[in-house]
Amino acid sequence: MPLALLLAVVLELAVFVGVGRALGFGAAVLLVFAASLLGLVLLRREGMRAWRGFRSAAAAGQPPGGQVTDGLVGLAGALLLAVPGLVSGLVGLLLLVPPVRRLARAGVRRTTERRVSSMVAGDLFGPRTVRVRQGAPQPTPQPERPVVVDGGRPIEGEIIEPGRH
Repeated sequence: MPLALLLAVVLELAVFVGVGRALGFGAAVLLVFAASLLGLVLLRREGMRAWRGFRSAAAAGQPPGGQVTDGLVGLAGALLLAVPGLVSGLVGLLLLVPPVRRLARAGVRRTTERRVSSMVAGDLFGPRTVRVRQGAPQPTPQPERPVVVDGGRPIEGEIIEPGRH
């Protein structure tokens, strides 16, 4: 982690020097300042948006995982934009663009589902749909824990998200 942080700082400095040479030092400083100011404004907005989404999901009795992950991605984007630096600002700005945000949100969800128990993941994101195929089993990698049905024999299945087929 310290090596990655050092590389990030070196990259930020190299990009700042490159932009400073291309546009001028004053323009580069102004660009960093404007990006940080925008990040601070968006940090408040994204924080309030995440909180409202969480509260509305909780009030409706729905799993709050979708709103929480969307809020985390938005907050991360705004925080990266608020941190002084051109590369971090660009990454933060990209995280606020809807298609990139959806991809990041899906990645956060997959990572969360892998790191927490199935029960916690179900509480956060709601029940998952399992599609069961009949016929000869296909050679697939063995799951961490097989699904057990009556008689104790495992069945082959595929987890799909609701609304996506």
